Amino acid sequence: MNLVRTTLRSPLKLALLALLGLAAMLAAGLAGRWSPWLDAFSHFRVHFAVAAALLSLALLATRFRLVAASVLVLAIACLSTVPGARAWLGLSPVQAGLEPRAEDQPIYRLLQLNLRFNNPTPEKVLSLIGRTRPDIITLQEATPEWRARFQSLAHAYPHQIYCESIFGSAILSRRPLAEGTWAQCHTFGTLATATVDFGGRSVDVASIHMGWPWPRQQTWQIRAISKPLAALADTAIMGGDCNAAPWSAAVSHIARHGGLTVMPSVGPTWLWRRLPDALRFAGLPIDHVFSKGDVVVHSASKMAPAGSDHLPILVEFSLRPRPSEPLENAETATAAAETTAAAGATGG
Repeated sequence: MNLVRTTLRSPLKLALLALLGLAAMLAAGLAGRWSPWLDAFSHFRVHFAVAAALLSLALLATRFRLVAASVLVLAIACLSTVPGARAWLGLSPVQAGLEPRAEDQPIYRLLQLNLRFNNPTPEKVLSLIGRTRPDIITLQEATPEWRARFQSLAHAYPHQIYCESIFGSAILSRRPLAEGTWAQCHTFGTLATATVDFGGRSVDVASIHMGWPWPRQQTWQIRAISKPLAALADTAIMGGDCNAAPWSAAVSHIARHGGLTVMPSVGPTWLWRRLPDALRFAGLPIDHVFSKGDVVVHSASKMAPAGSDHLPILVEFSLRPRPSEPLENAETATAAAETTAAAGATGG
């Protein structure tokens, strides 16, 4: 007890204690693949590492310099494990990790957004959809109230799939479902899936909404949707709010179950709604787009806030030509895609 009181009375020792605590949380996050409760620390890896680095620098001139130097090395090592760290920190464009566009292929758009069930400005969401006119929209927290609002878009998005609950997932599509297929909901709306026809090519589209990390429901949800994820077709694209950072074991498990690759992070997309948007840089990158097979992602960008505590993500992608697909067929598909987009713009 006397040792604790002495430590609390000494700013230097208190700083050392804080530094050791940050180092412990960083180490726990690195061991996340071994346990969900350890993985819970990984989502704040960047925050812990930056705080530890700054505190280490402040302690380098003290008698605790060896400890400070060791933790500084740990913090730098942790930052190096963050996929796309330079883009996440705004030091390079997200596109650096994506494939360039091919001029002879049609380009499609996917909009990913957690709507927020009690969004105070739903008109901003409708305006965003009207401006961007994506081919596919993956949504989360799509409550019955949101379903009623989206009926105004039925002429532009006639194919609407809802897995309704307060945290349910949804998919809106300009393009028809593949013939002979139907949409499905899994695990109380955690996952919505549909097979969409992109100019004669079938692509599985999914919307996912995971709960909070340990000790909340995220771990059992990942187990529960492992089979539906494994059942996704060889070519698929999935958007969602995973409530997990892209470098976490949770996101790795989701990607592994579905045979998916997670898109390079666009940076923080979620911020506690009571904080000003100017602090968005300190938020968490928990909204993701996954893909596999012939889906080729070309660009990804965060859009302006639409009343939710999550930022929308707009992704441009194409489908890799089949080996036997003649170039003229690709050109025809491009023309068809442009015609469809023009028709949608006129109708919207």
